[in-house]
Amino acid sequence: MTYKHIVFDFGNVLAKFDPDYLLGQFCDDKEAFPLLSDILFEHWDELDAGTITPEMARAEAISKTPTAYQNLVLRFFESWYHYLLPLEDTWKFIRELKEQGYGLYILSNAPVDFAEHAADCYEITSLFDGIVFSAPIKMAKPQPEIYHHLFHTYHLSPADCFFLDDKPENIQAAKDAGMDGLVFTEDIDIVKERIGF
Repeated sequence: MTYKHIVFDFGNVLAKFDPDYLLGQFCDDKEAFPLLSDILFEHWDELDAGTITPEMARAEAISKTPTAYQNLVLRFFESWYHYLLPLEDTWKFIRELKEQGYGLYILSNAPVDFAEHAADCYEITSLFDGIVFSAPIKMAKPQPEIYHHLFHTYHLSPADCFFLDDKPENIQAAKDAGMDGLVFTEDIDIVKERIGF
């Protein structure tokens, strides 16, 4: 089958989302990692879903953080979204797809602050024809509503789309919504074979 549009998740598809790496950009004290990681990422699913704001998550994190690390927590919430590592092979593939005329879209669970800054932090986003981040619309994968929101917003036929996501449950939800897809493992050759590129 020939697909017209390729839809990408962001974390672990366009760029590596590694909590330990992110925390390491703000903290050199490895012994503090378990405590700080639990505090910083405790409500990440709610941030992605838009059911709490970054300000709410930050305030709760500060309330649970020992005084010596509170400035670190503040700095983390101010700029964590700068530190996802681009997956260069994916970026190269995106440029190839663009040159061949494919429609390119992002469908990603992400907090509001990431949604607000992604275009400034990751220049590859400028090549996309449409972007849906979860928190601003208070929908999140694998809820079926967010897939239908993508299709409706950009007037896409699900059958024309192919989705890449690192989580099997999100791919299954895409298929349930009529969009084919593949669990992404960073192997671009497998992706190219599946879409007939």
